[in-house]
Amino acid sequence: MHKKILKLISFFILIGSSISNAQNYQKTQSGAKATIGDISLEVEFYSATIVRLIKAPAGKAFTRESLSVIKKPGQVVVNYKQKGDILHLKSDQLDVSLNVKTGDIAFLSSNGKALLREKQNGMAFIPFNDAGSHTYTVSQSFLLDKEESIYGLGQHQRGNLNQRGQRYDNMIQGNTEDVVPFFQSVKGYGVFWDNYSPTSFDDSADGTSFKSDVGDGIDYYFMYGKNADGVIANMRDLTGQAPMFPLWTFGYWQSKERYKSQDELVSVVKKYRDLNVPIDGIIQDWQYWGGNYLWNAMDFLNADYSNPQKMVNDVHALNAHMIISIWASFGPQTLPYKELKAKNMLLDFNTWPESGSDKWPPNLDYPSGVRPYDAYNPEARDIYWKYMNKGLFSVGIDGWWMDSTEPDHLHFKPTDLDLKTYLGSFRKVRNAFPLMTVGGVYDHQRAASSDKRVFILTRSAFAGQQRYGANTWSGDVTSSWQALKQQIPTGLNFSLSGIPYWNSDIGGFFLSKFRRKLADPDYRELYVRWIEFGAFCPMMRSHGADAPREIYQFGSKGDRAYDAIDKFINLRYSLLPYIYSASWEVSSHQSSMMRALEMDFANDKNTWDTNDEYMFGKSLLVSPATSPMYTKPGNTLEGKDTVKEEDFSVVKSRHVYLPAGADWYDFWTGEKLKGGQKVSKPTPLDIIPLYVKAGSILPFGPQVQYAMEKKWDNLEIRVYPGADGDFTLYEDENDNYNYEKGKYTEIKFHWDDRKRTLKIFDRIGSFSGVLVNRKFNISVASADGNQTADLKAFKSVTYDGKGEKVNL
Repeated sequence: MHKKILKLISFFILIGSSISNAQNYQKTQSGAKATIGDISLEVEFYSATIVRLIKAPAGKAFTRESLSVIKKPGQVVVNYKQKGDILHLKSDQLDVSLNVKTGDIAFLSSNGKALLREKQNGMAFIPFNDAGSHTYTVSQSFLLDKEESIYGLGQHQRGNLNQRGQRYDNMIQGNTEDVVPFFQSVKGYGVFWDNYSPTSFDDSADGTSFKSDVGDGIDYYFMYGKNADGVIANMRDLTGQAPMFPLWTFGYWQSKERYKSQDELVSVVKKYRDLNVPIDGIIQDWQYWGGNYLWNAMDFLNADYSNPQKMVNDVHALNAHMIISIWASFGPQTLPYKELKAKNMLLDFNTWPESGSDKWPPNLDYPSGVRPYDAYNPEARDIYWKYMNKGLFSVGIDGWWMDSTEPDHLHFKPTDLDLKTYLGSFRKVRNAFPLMTVGGVYDHQRAASSDKRVFILTRSAFAGQQRYGANTWSGDVTSSWQALKQQIPTGLNFSLSGIPYWNSDIGGFFLSKFRRKLADPDYRELYVRWIEFGAFCPMMRSHGADAPREIYQFGSKGDRAYDAIDKFINLRYSLLPYIYSASWEVSSHQSSMMRALEMDFANDKNTWDTNDEYMFGKSLLVSPATSPMYTKPGNTLEGKDTVKEEDFSVVKSRHVYLPAGADWYDFWTGEKLKGGQKVSKPTPLDIIPLYVKAGSILPFGPQVQYAMEKKWDNLEIRVYPGADGDFTLYEDENDNYNYEKGKYTEIKFHWDDRKRTLKIFDRIGSFSGVLVNRKFNISVASADGNQTADLKAFKSVTYDGKGEKVNL
């Protein structure tokens, strides 16, 4: 009898223990909540592949509506299984492991593959007084595999692609630095740290961590995409999809600091037309508004722009488009400034320009009084658009060059971050400024009209900005070979942060390192190589200070530099059907246009830190020339410098790595090469290494002077055999939002390599102006390097929208 009582007591103890474990957490509709020690923690599934982790001191309410995240938690089937102290919350794709005693979390795939885990005791909440608000400095550390590569974090111009071993202290948006607190791993997962305050990132032997100055709690998202494209798809699902840009934005753009009259600006477009060099866009930089006290008046107050309507009409009559500089700040004599100041909607810190005089250097005895506006305030964004609409949009300006969207913060003092904004202290929301100001313009233009797609060129960005029709440029970079080389991994990491549209000032902004300016042969070579790189960026845009950059500044037809520039501008236009279709892949399938090699060849470890070449779309491998080959020191001296001279006596070469897992064709010669090897490619001034992946199907458009000059009714379709391949040709009405209503077409091509047949599928969809009948001139690249002869032997196919098979 005594033994039976002991057994019953033991049984009830076990039952009690089980109940105790069961009560360590509380099930929610899409995850679980738990209080562990002095920390409240929540795991919340947003989808089967995205989970949100929220942590805060117990008893402290932590509710926030993200500025970046627009997705809401979905209906996700979550299975709960507890074994000892470990609680598993599993969707059909992801397993989140929570230690209900310590609060530590690990992430696994549904089949048990370890992905990422938090460092034990790796979170911290340090009390912080944020301009009178009692909050915390928050941090979280993770443990990565030793050999694991990670990418992203926005735009940082150190020249590295892999972010392992990097430390970025106190990241704040800047001229050439764009903070996006997101990284993704070669293992196929990503982490988005949802915090807008100054943030540090550190990867070392001790762990990988985010630390932010201000946070009422820790708030981050883990996503599992299995590969880089999948991770980016998750990030866009979370923070917004990228809308389509107009076709004309993918043409060539000319700019400088600055055109000083409307006559000068229009004359540049006329000159390009006279030279038969394609151009689609011209950009007006600052001071069309007049002096610095009228800074960013969003009106043509400068006497040299006396008839802005005529200027815009003249540009349009030349079949070009015009975008114009606007800023996030206003001079004290402008109407926007006065209205915003009356409503206490200006931020009181020094920004560019400092002086009311436009002479250089700035005369600080006459301060400009220019101040940024409170972009976090919806009413301030309304006021911003009101003046922008009245003074600029109403005369037909086609797009917006939003400069200083960080904004510029001169003579920075920590107390500046105590300033009050509509959403709290400036410190709390600092890094989201570009998201708010760019988003305000996009939302207002979309509300005003659907006839013209929003196009914004911006100097700064934050997570989620891809949803606002924005293309970010890399800021006022210096004209140097090192800067050009650094642009490649800079743009790739930006794309790997989930934001697909990026570009740089072709030629670099500041020419200070080249005292002879355009007369310096080293600079002329640098400019040509930069324009060759720019031809394979989402936007091809020449811009800079200190010297003009129009093609005719580099000679005339027959001059090496001129001819090379002309060649690559025309190549850009011939690739427009490929580029525009790739942009549709960005909008419809969450793809990326600039693609680090590891995105498509993750199984080849040699690609994991290749920072000097990339894929442009999924077919073209680009390896820009980033060092001088055709200049050498001369015999004369200028000051302390040896004047460089041109030397084209020997054709130089560049080494290129061709990733394993595919065969490759030299774009220029048609020579077929095996992947998994380094090759040497001769690179005269008008050639960069450019390779096409076997199995690719490339469409080539007509020779044109602007993007929409000719219909695509007679395209060359070039097949690169060696593997099966697919391509979808996308077309729509080019510059409105009817595509969102299904007004577009897709024509799919499939290459069967074994049968050597190209199948053209039925056209899907329709829109106003669709080509009912067209011709495809189909050619097959040779493998013997005799591409010119082979491509002349093509088959011409008349296509009326009905599918057919072509034997080749």
